[in-house]
This record gives sequence, C-alpha cells and structure tokens, in this order.
Amino acid sequence: MSSAAAGAVFIGSLVLALAVAYRPLGDYMYRVVSSDRHLRAERALYRVCGVNPDGEQSWGVYARSVLAFSAVSVLFLYALLRVQHWLPLSLGLPGVFPSGSWNTAVSFTTNTNWQWYAGESTMGHLVQMAGLAVQNFVSAAAGVAVAVALVRGFARSRTDQLGNFWVDLVRIVVRVLLPMSVVAAIVLIAGGAIQNLSGGTDLHTLAGATQHITGGPVASQEAIKELGTNGGGFYNANSSHPFENPTTWTNWLEIFLLLVISFSLPRTFGRMVASNRQGYAILAAMAVLAIGSIVTINVLQGAHGGTVPEAVGASTEGTETRFGVFDSATFAASTTLTSTGSVNSFHDSYTALGGGVTILNMMLGEVAPGGTGSGLYGMLILAVLTVFIAGLMVGRTPEYLGKKISAREVKLASLYFLTTPVLVLVGTGVAMASGWGRAGMLNTGPHGFSEVLYAFTSASNNNGSAFAGLTVSSAPYNTALGLCMLLGRFLPMVFALALAGSLAQQQPVPASTGTLKTYQPLFVGMLVGVTVILVALTFLPALALGPLAEGL
Repeated sequence: MSSAAAGAVFIGSLVLALAVAYRPLGDYMYRVVSSDRHLRAERALYRVCGVNPDGEQSWGVYARSVLAFSAVSVLFLYALLRVQHWLPLSLGLPGVFPSGSWNTAVSFTTNTNWQWYAGESTMGHLVQMAGLAVQNFVSAAAGVAVAVALVRGFARSRTDQLGNFWVDLVRIVVRVLLPMSVVAAIVLIAGGAIQNLSGGTDLHTLAGATQHITGGPVASQEAIKELGTNGGGFYNANSSHPFENPTTWTNWLEIFLLLVISFSLPRTFGRMVASNRQGYAILAAMAVLAIGSIVTINVLQGAHGGTVPEAVGASTEGTETRFGVFDSATFAASTTLTSTGSVNSFHDSYTALGGGVTILNMMLGEVAPGGTGSGLYGMLILAVLTVFIAGLMVGRTPEYLGKKISAREVKLASLYFLTTPVLVLVGTGVAMASGWGRAGMLNTGPHGFSEVLYAFTSASNNNGSAFAGLTVSSAPYNTALGLCMLLGRFLPMVFALALAGSLAQQQPVPASTGTLKTYQPLFVGMLVGVTVILVALTFLPALALGPLAEGL
C-alpha cells in the first residue's frame, strides 16, 4: 500500500470512529448536563465550596463565576510555578521567572497551553500534575459549561436562568473528562507511553556520550491534553516524543481523542433544543470545513515541488519518521481546527501553503469542530450571524431556533467575532513594529512574518501550537501573548453568555412559511460560506504578507 493510500485509510478510519461515537457520547453528555441528580462525590465538593447545587444563575452571575474561578486558577498556578524549587518532586529545578510564570498560568487557565519552555527541563513532576494537568481538566470543563449555557439560552424562554456554572463544571469533570481520561491513559500506557515519578535515567549512547532521559507522569497528562483540546506537552517535542506518542496507532488514538468530544457536542445541542436535525446541521458544517482542511493540507504536503521532496514523494522536513507525512499532516490539521496546541511535527517546516492552512484553521475561529465547548458556541454564534445575513437578503426579521435575532443579539455576535481578529492583527502589528518583536525572529521576509502571525493567532484563538524559529521567552512576548490569551478566551465567553441571557428571556416565535429551515443543506452551505468569507475578508491581507507571499 502506498503512503498516500495508507493516509486515506488513516483518515477514513478516524471519520468512521467519530461517526460511531457521535450519538452515544453526545447523548451521554446531554444526560450529564440535564440531570437533576447529584452524585455523592459531587455533593461533597459543593459543600466544601459553599455552593448551592440546586440554585440557578442569570447570565451575569454565570459569567462572574467563570471569571472568578479562572482568576483564582491563574493566581494559584502562578504561585505554584514561582515556588517550584521548594516543592516535592521538583527534580532540582528552580522556580519559574515572573513573566514566564504569568504566561504559563494564563496559558493553561485559558485552555491555550502555549509553551515558551521545554517541559522536561523547566517543570517538576508536582507542578506538571497538580498545576498543569489540573488546569487541563477544569479549563476544558469551563468551555463546555459556557457552551451548555448558550444552548440553554436557545432552549429556554421567558427566564433569566441559565443553569449553575459550578454544577456544570463539576459534572463535566467528574462524569465526562475524568473517566474518559483514565481509560485513555491506560490505553496509552499499554501502547508504550510512560507513567512514573522517576527523576530520570542517565544512558550511554553509541557515540560514548551520556544522555539524561527524564521520566514522569506522562500518559495521564497526554490523555487529558488531547481529550480536553489543551495541548501542552510534557516534553519539548510534544506528541512527536516517543514517551508521549510511541506508535502510529497511539498517534491515531490521540487525534481521535482531541476530536471526539467537540464532534459529539452537536448531538448534545440537538437533544437540548429538542431537534436532532439542528445538531446534524451544525455537525455537517463542522465536518465540511474539517474534511476540506485535512484534505488540503495532505495534498500540499504530499505534492510539494523541490528536488528533495520530489525525490522522496512528499515534504518530510520536520516530520517524525514513525508517523510519516500524511499522518502528521492529519494531526496538524486536527490540532489547529480544534484549540489543541499538541503537535507531532514542526509546523514551521511545512510547505509555505501547508503552514498557511494551519494558520487559516485557527483564523476560522476553531469551529470545525473547535475546542472542547468553545467550538460549539463559536459555531452557534456564526449560525446567528448567518440567519441575520439571510434575513437581510429577504427583508425579514431573522429567527433561529424560534428566537428572533434582533439588534442586541447581532451586536453581541459581532463583538464575539471581532474580538479575535483585533487581538491577532493589532498584536502582530505591534510586534513587527517593535524592536523586541523583531529581535525574537530567526527568519526574515514572509516566513519570519508568518512565525509572528502564527504566534498571535495561536494565542488569541487559545490554540497553543507554534511555528519554530521565533523566540518568545522574553518578557515582552510573554506579557503580550498572555494578554492575548486572556482577552481571547474570556471576552468571547462573556459575549456568548450575554447572548444566551438575551435569548432565554424571549418568548418563542412560531415557525412560519417564511422561516429559514436551519436544518437543511441550504443553511449548512450558507453557514460554511459565512464562516469562510468572514475570515477571508478579515485576514486575507495578513495572509498575503506571510504564507501566500512565500508560497507563490
């Protein structure tokens, strides 16, 4: 079997597995967020935190709960990083310097997992477990909680109550992320990923040198980093490291894990609004964008011109030989289509246009299928904009799921959409105009610009992957990217919750002959078109200066 055919089988089997998981996982998550029953362990957590699990919250209280929990998380993780050298299992590593601690604390709290550091030489085991891995769970759960609150806004009427953030957070961690991560970690250990508390082993190489190989609780962190679309690697090499991703079948499993929850949430959405057809429409739009991206990046990586790539049949630079070009390209597309910063190859070494696709994936808003929770609420807000545009075309007040889309809803949806482009373009512009921004660039010209554009796109979209060749460990980059991560995460969340509150207070509008059927292929095509066109109009000039200029 040729490598291209093997790549097609790899992608086809992923699609099949995701299709099989869609209904049972989506239904299970619906039962988790809709149940009136609290587990004993959950009740104990509520008592410790002083939370009334049977009380509900308005959108403002829900938003303040999200922000308060995240602020405490940032402060706790920052302190943990600063005092690392006094903690057990520190492996003799020093505390992290202030700007690095700030950036890392913000990065993991916002589900970005951007890493300016090499994990094995910067973080001890306790910080990895009690700091980074814990945030992998709760930041992912916070994203799902906000998505669920937005769906309640569509599903409910004449109320200002959207549920309880603390209940949603605890249930998603305890009933969804934790059990799935335990199973995934066991499977990864069986595949060769390591799980221990070893300080490392000194090995003698064939050349007579000595190399220190760090151990650690790797499999457990690997499982939740993919499942929660987090992406922070235990090692600097991330998922190309054999201790994190040992074989081709664990590579397949990791891609499946980073896609499965986000692709199953539309089923949860359909169940909550009592219309599975609506869930299938959102899923279809996500799938069209995802498959288009995966196919495009595979073609660009497999058919690149040049003496060496033509001789070996593909662009292999920066690609781990255990996985090959096509499995790596599929991983790259999947990780940038979601908010997962995990990588198994160097995106900086991709072809100019192939690397451009990874940037474009993030610029789409990571809605195909997007981050855990954030992909669903991002796509639903794009659906609101789509029905608004459709309403303008026919001169009719737009409706979506029985709710009128008035000026207030459109303003909130527009603010949501504009947040990330402002952060990306302003951040990139400031860095390119500043001495500190250019000082970190190893490359010049279009490729150097692409590295900076990728960094601010990744941070503002809470992705976390990066092009190599850009030194971002300086205080200005740590500060600027940290601010982009904070604003790129929490401003859209607040706008999404405000939209949910506005929708929940409305009285349902009966469907009529003029109502746009938002479960039919026409709407799916419009939704895909609006998503692509909005991104093209917003980011095309920046892309033209970077990957397009380099590729053409």
